[in-house]
Amino acid sequence: MQVRGECGGCGSDSLCYPSCHIVHCAARHGNIDYCFECPEYPCEKYEGVDRYDSLISHKNQKKDMDKAKEMGIKGYLESLHAKKAVLSQLLAGYDDGRHDVLFCLAANLLELDDLTDVLSRARQLDHGVSQREKAAFVERELHAHANERGISLALRR
Repeated sequence: MQVRGECGGCGSDSLCYPSCHIVHCAARHGNIDYCFECPEYPCEKYEGVDRYDSLISHKNQKKDMDKAKEMGIKGYLESLHAKKAVLSQLLAGYDDGRHDVLFCLAANLLELDDLTDVLSRARQLDHGVSQREKAAFVERELHAHANERGISLALRR
């Protein structure tokens, strides 16, 4: 999920295009747009893909591919846009400069209902609450929802 606009997408004008093995694989398999459209999906490229993280969590990568296949790209993208909207509000109103990675990770791993519940609760805070206290509150709420679902909000390196 692109949050701050750095990603130009997977087109041939992308900075990543020349070195991206996924784009080249898609071209070899009929210029498909999504891996789940390939008759070989999930292939060996997906073995262990969810064990480690980079800047974002890869824990739900296969689950999200299946969700996109099931919902259709339009529905899946709508759900991502809704998550992004909640994430943007959390970042704008409740980040103290040290919680952005946690908020992004939570948006990646938690369901939209969990995120909207956290945002709703955060909005109930008194206006006299410091930014640091707001961030700590949202952090606790995100972890509480994650714990209920058996989800760890930690990047695995």
